[in-house]
Amino acid sequence: MKTIILLIVASTLLFACKEETKDPQPVIHDTIPISEDTARMLKYPVSLKEIFKVHGGLDRWDQMNNLCFEMDSRSGTETHNISLPDRKTKIEAPYWSMGYNGKDVWIHENRENAYKGDPVFYHNLMFYFYAMPFVLADPGIEYHEVKSTQLDGEVYEGIKISYNDGVGTSPKDEYILYYHPETYQMTWLGYTVTYHDNEKSDTWKYIKYSEWQDVNGLMLPRTLTWYTVENGKPVQARNNIKFEKVTLTEMLLSPSVFKIPTEAKVLPN
Repeated sequence: MKTIILLIVASTLLFACKEETKDPQPVIHDTIPISEDTARMLKYPVSLKEIFKVHGGLDRWDQMNNLCFEMDSRSGTETHNISLPDRKTKIEAPYWSMGYNGKDVWIHENRENAYKGDPVFYHNLMFYFYAMPFVLADPGIEYHEVKSTQLDGEVYEGIKISYNDGVGTSPKDEYILYYHPETYQMTWLGYTVTYHDNEKSDTWKYIKYSEWQDVNGLMLPRTLTWYTVENGKPVQARNNIKFEKVTLTEMLLSPSVFKIPTEAKVLPN
């Protein structure tokens, strides 16, 4: 009787061992394709998606093909024309003009030493500040939430933006978009300037987006206010730039708009 019981137990254990060592059945995971637009939206922080939405929506921005505006500077009234799909630019001022044709930056001066800055740095600078927050959807950007910060007496939430190597002319630049925690409207932009430098900067500058205007269904700035900075925080307004005659449409600008004038000087990028 004991022998029979032992045989039954041994057989059971042997069967169990064989069951345990069976090759597992392959598991087939179905894949569901997603669109390029959906994949793009998945990479943005939830807070940034809300900011885009409050400002008119990223889909609406993507429908636009050209942006034009005027602003006053030390050079007089500047007219900026930007082709949004390829970021070609042209800026015209009373005594100079400059632009980017998709390959080269150029400058043309109507009188000697009319322009005092660096066209490679400036040709798209004001566009970038002006087209916030939508330019923060560009490729090659990394996003990080930052802790709540008090600026000029109010508390804001923030998203820090950095760039992958080789993106733009100043990939070491960093930005922090500060937004109202309840409305999700952008209010401040903190930024560093690293142009010509190989290292990141810890010197922060601040712009307050103090007024907005509806331009063809999108909220774009009416006034930008630069602030003086003490101990890394904005303390006092120092100058304003107002944007006038703003147009934003689906019309594609003619390539001739961005053609380099014969008499212009082409600059190394």
